[in-house]
Amino acid sequence: MLRSAFTRNALETIGLRRNISTTVDLNYTSQFPASDNKTDGAIVILHGLFGSARNWGAHSRAFARNLNRPVYALDLRNHGASPHAEPMTYSTMADDVAEFIRKHGLKDVSLIGHSMGGKAAMSVALSPAHSNLLEKLIVVDIAPSRGSLSSDFKAYVDAMQSIESAGVSTRKEALEILEEVEKNPDITTFLLTNLVPSPSSSKFRIPINILARSIDELGSFPYAPEDGDAPWDGQTLFIKGTKSKYINRRNLPTAEKLFPGMKLEEVDSGHWVHSERPIEFGKLVEEFVGLI
Repeated sequence: MLRSAFTRNALETIGLRRNISTTVDLNYTSQFPASDNKTDGAIVILHGLFGSARNWGAHSRAFARNLNRPVYALDLRNHGASPHAEPMTYSTMADDVAEFIRKHGLKDVSLIGHSMGGKAAMSVALSPAHSNLLEKLIVVDIAPSRGSLSSDFKAYVDAMQSIESAGVSTRKEALEILEEVEKNPDITTFLLTNLVPSPSSSKFRIPINILARSIDELGSFPYAPEDGDAPWDGQTLFIKGTKSKYINRRNLPTAEKLFPGMKLEEVDSGHWVHSERPIEFGKLVEEFVGLI
């Protein structure tokens, strides 16, 4: 009994840190170059919280055309058309992404991740089981930090739960509730891309209750220099929005320790760098990834 209890507790401890779980089959969109290359030098893109692959359509088309590489934009678990599953952690998201890369036979991958997707991308690179899958890493406006998720995101989840419980029938009614916590029309429009209006009761296509339970976890990160985690020595580009505080003087040293080959570029934008400054963002990515 003591041996069994010890084993169970040990496994639970490991699970809390690395979150061992079953992977899910991720939905995705793809763009291929004129050569019809589908695997070599692939670019894989991971969206942020409440986002989906379709947010990256314009960039995916441009990268495939300009870089002559295949581009895959993924829906992370509990987002877009991908399966709903718990736990919603960066280790499980990294496992999902790594399984996708292996399943599709992608080679010399350049992995791009924004915000939540950036933490998932960094988790792929830092995982001893997955680090060899990547050639280059691009992290957009997020750091490998541990802390509470922005109160804005918690407010969005609460508002989205209120929309579902209110049984609204139109997008206009949903917007009125959402505008109680967010006035920026760009952000409310973005959040409402997840709404499926219904005459009886509108629902979100993403599982709001799972995301609500995962908010604290999404502020965390499974790797840290002080935990003895080995760095990833591959080529890494961090892109920071100058008006955003997600990459700052407090967490930049951690990023430099975990990614000693990193380069930092700044763009005059807020947190959504790729949508606020698409031309500047695209140029930075294309120069970093380079031509085959």
